Amino acid sequence: MPRSDEAESFFFAAYSAIQEVPYGKVTSYGHIATLIGTPQRPRQVGVCLKHLPEEGSVPEGMLSRFHTGTVPWQRIISAKGVISPRGLAAGGAGGRSRQAVALRAEGVEVMVDALGELSVDLDRYGWFPRQLPSEAAGGRLRTARGEDHREDASAAGNGEVAVKEEEVEIKEEDSDS
Repeated sequence: MPRSDEAESFFFAAYSAIQEVPYGKVTSYGHIATLIGTPQRPRQVGVCLKHLPEEGSVPEGMLSRFHTGTVPWQRIISAKGVISPRGLAAGGAGGRSRQAVALRAEGVEVMVDALGELSVDLDRYGWFPRQLPSEAAGGRLRTARGEDHREDASAAGNGEVAVKEEEVEIKEEDSDS
C-alpha cells in the first residue's frame, strides 16, 4: 500500500535526522521525534525504523536513498537506554541482539541489566542536542561519515545528510526523551 504524502514526509524527516546521530552515540525515539518537530510521535519513529529497507532491497521513490546501509538504525533506543523489544515479525529477540552487535561494533558498551534487558548508559553514550547539526547556523558541512564537503545540505546527494562541522556546539543533556 502506498504511503500518503504526509507519511512519506515523516519517514524522510525521521531517516534524515537519524543519519545525523554520530558514530558511537545513541539517542531515543522521542528525541528524534522532538528534533523533527513532532515530539508527540516517538512511536512513529519506531515505525519508520521497522519499515527501513535492507540495503539492496530498496524500492523506487522519494525514500529510495534510505536503507540499512545509509541510516544508522542501531543508534536509536528507548528513552530509558534499553534496546527496544521487537515482535516476531520484526526479528524478535534476534533483532535486539543484532542491534547490540551493531552498537558494540561502534564501541558502544551494551550491558544486560538487572531485568535481563539490553541497555546502554545514556550518560556516557547519549546524544541529545537541542537541534540537528544540519540546522545549526554557520560552518562548513560534512556528511555523517566525514566525507564530501559541500556548501549546503542538499548538495550531498549520496543518501547522507550533511552536518555542520564548525561553529556547532553540541552538549549532551539529560533528557527524558
